[in-house]
Amino acid sequence: MLIRFFVKNLFSFRELTEFNMLPGRIGRMPFHVYKHKHMALLKLNAMYGANGAGKSNLIKSLALLSYFVDTGNLPIELLTETFKFDKESRKKDVYLGVEFIKDDIPYYYSITLNQGIIVEEELLISGLDNKKDVSLYLRTDTIGEKNLQLTFSQEVMNDKEAAVFPLFLKNEVLERNKPVLFYMASRKNKVFDPYKKALEWLTRDLVPIMPFSKPSGLPLQLEQDKGFYQFAAEVMKSFQTGIQSLLVDTTTIEDFFGEDDKQQAERITAELKANPTKVRPFRTEHEEILFVLIDNRAYAKRLYFLHDSDGGVEKFTAAEESDGTRRLLDYLPAFYAAIKAQRTYLIDEIERSIHPLLIKELIKKFSHDESTHGQLIFSTHESNLLDQDIFRPDEIWFAEKNNGATELYPLSDFKEHHTIDIRKGYLNGRYGGIPFLGNLKDLNWDKYAEAN
Repeated sequence: MLIRFFVKNLFSFRELTEFNMLPGRIGRMPFHVYKHKHMALLKLNAMYGANGAGKSNLIKSLALLSYFVDTGNLPIELLTETFKFDKESRKKDVYLGVEFIKDDIPYYYSITLNQGIIVEEELLISGLDNKKDVSLYLRTDTIGEKNLQLTFSQEVMNDKEAAVFPLFLKNEVLERNKPVLFYMASRKNKVFDPYKKALEWLTRDLVPIMPFSKPSGLPLQLEQDKGFYQFAAEVMKSFQTGIQSLLVDTTTIEDFFGEDDKQQAERITAELKANPTKVRPFRTEHEEILFVLIDNRAYAKRLYFLHDSDGGVEKFTAAEESDGTRRLLDYLPAFYAAIKAQRTYLIDEIERSIHPLLIKELIKKFSHDESTHGQLIFSTHESNLLDQDIFRPDEIWFAEKNNGATELYPLSDFKEHHTIDIRKGYLNGRYGGIPFLGNLKDLNWDKYAEAN
C-alpha cells in the first residue's frame, strides 16, 4: 500500500514534491481508511489539473521507478526529462523516493541519479516519523571518477553465507547505473526476505496503467478464474454495453490461421513445444489472442463478446466493439484485484473513451464497497466525479503549475463542508487546477477565413 511518494527534478517537478495517501482529520466515510498495524491509509485518490499541469507526470514518475528496479535498465527519461525550465537541470540530482507497506512492514526506498549515475540508493524499514529508521542497505557513488560504496544491514553481515553477497555485488557485478534492489530477486537466503518483499511491492503490487496500456493474458485469466469471469461479465452487462456474456473460445492453431498462414502456425507451434509451459501472446490492434500447448497440440484462445439477436446469440471480437467497451474491459483486472488484494493501481486518464456517467458509476461502486483491500489512484479531467458522495476531501488532489513547476495539494486544504458542491467550485476556479483560458473573443479567427 502506498504511503507517500517524493519526486524532484523530473518532468515538471522542480523542487522536492510530495504526494501521499494519508487520511486527514475527517470523520466521513471511515470505510475509506485502511487501518494497518503501523498507520491508516486511504483507498482512493483522484488527481485533477489542467492539460500540462503535471498530474500524469506523477504517475509516469512512479511507473519509471517501478520499471527501473524491475528490469535494471535505466529509463532514458531519467536522463532527458529533467526540469526543462532550469538550464542546469541535467547536471542536478533527480530524486525518487517512495514509502509503502508490504505485509505489515513499512519501507522507504529512494534513489538519486545524476547524469545517469546512481549517486545514492537506500532501502529502509521506515520508522514512520515515530521510530528510528532501520537501514537495509546504503549505496553511494560520485560523478566522475567511480567511488562506489555499499553497506548492508548487520543482519546480512552476521550471516556467513549472506555476507559474501555484498562484496561480490560491489566488486564484480554492480554497475553504476543499475539499482541494487534489482539484484534482490534471485536471493535465496531468508535474511534477504525483507529486500525481496520491497522489490515485489515496487514491481508487482504497484501497477501503473497508462492511457494505451493493455492487460496481458486476459483470455486465460477469464477462463481460469471463475470469480473474475463472473465479475467481468456482470460489469459488462450491467453498464448496458449490449453485451450479455463473455466467451473464451478455444480452437486449433491451424483453424485459427487457416490455409493462408501455415508458416505462422508452424512457427508458434515450434516455440510452444520448445517451452511447453509458455503462453505465446499474439496481439493485434484491438485484442490479444493467446496460444497454448494442450496435449502436445497448439491451440488459440480468443475472447468473444456475446450479444443477443433475433436469431439467437452473435459473437463479436474486441475489434468489433467500441473503444469505450474495450477500455472498460482493460480496467476490469485492476478493479477486481483492488477489491481482493492490497495492491496499488495508478490509472492515467481514467475517463478516456468511456462515457462520463459510466466511469462515475464504476468509481462510485468501488468507493461504496466496504470490502475492498487495494488502492485506486487516477488522473482525470472528468468534473462529474467531483462528488463528496464518492470521495473524501483528502482523496481529491490538484496539480497546478507555478513558474513552470508542478505543485500538488489536496482539496482538504480548503476546509470545505461536506454539503458544498465541489464540482461547481472547481469549475469556477475556487481550488485551482483548471486551464487559464484567457479571452477567447480576442482570437482573430476571421483572418483565416479571409486567407481562403
